[in-house]
Amino acid sequence: MTANLAPHEIVAASVTGLGYELVDFEHSARGVMRVFIDKPDGIGVEDCANVSNHLTRVFVVENIEFERLEVSSPGLDRALKTLPNYQQYLGCAVKVRLNTMVDGRKRFDGVIEAIEGETIIFGITDDEEAAGLVVKLKSFKKPKLTGASSLGRKKISVAFVNIDKSRLIPEI
Repeated sequence: MTANLAPHEIVAASVTGLGYELVDFEHSARGVMRVFIDKPDGIGVEDCANVSNHLTRVFVVENIEFERLEVSSPGLDRALKTLPNYQQYLGCAVKVRLNTMVDGRKRFDGVIEAIEGETIIFGITDDEEAAGLVVKLKSFKKPKLTGASSLGRKKISVAFVNIDKSRLIPEI
């Protein structure tokens, strides 16, 4: 690796070099590093072990201190962090928390209906369960929305910068 890179950049370069997508990275003040990885056909225990072993060696070489390293898949309720994530999960149900009020609300459950530039358009209803906002996961690939169509849903447009957190809503 190269000198003067932040731990996040080193992890991103290492994980992508191994053929995985870096979904998320957390580095706590207590020395815990959490790395969430994915690949098109899903993540298994061996994938996590391989990335963990590789990163442990990279951290020694790069002189990065840590107490504990945790490597895992992003889970069924994966966080959406980038605009391409929203594009990838177009048509899926999500739980959204905003950093500012938009259309009188800061939190809602909805369906990603469209992306226009830096704006995401969600379809929302007051009664998400009745509207069928459920994601069925047939495999570890892209979940598909089941139930209601976009009929009966109010549309809300949110600038990407106004999204604090969002996660897929899985059906268990």
